Amino acid sequence: MRIIKLAVAAGIAGMMVMASSVQAQQAPKKEETGKDIAYNKSKGNCLACHGMPTQPDAQSTGLYGPPLIAMSARYPDKAKLRAKIWDATASNPHTSMPPFGKHKVLTEQEIDKVTDFIHSL
Repeated sequence: MRIIKLAVAAGIAGMMVMASSVQAQQAPKKEETGKDIAYNKSKGNCLACHGMPTQPDAQSTGLYGPPLIAMSARYPDKAKLRAKIWDATASNPHTSMPPFGKHKVLTEQEIDKVTDFIHSL
């Protein structure tokens, strides 16, 4: 009888572990923000070239591109900023800025999020 109780307890424990594992897999992933994408070295990586003086957590080494500050004043038309992020070569063929949209480095939704974040700086 004791062996049966142990087997049942072990079975229940196993099912609980499996259930929590399934729940963990089904838990929604935190939605990536424009800031997350801009800071991500395998995606936007804006900090590689641009300083972000208003962002204390921006571990910027970027001194090559212009600092990302007062962006809503520099780009009152947010669509122009988005176009620059999508493909800076359209307005300057000699730019070193990667065409994030044209080369599909970022999705359209990611570009929208990055644009919103950069425009807010």
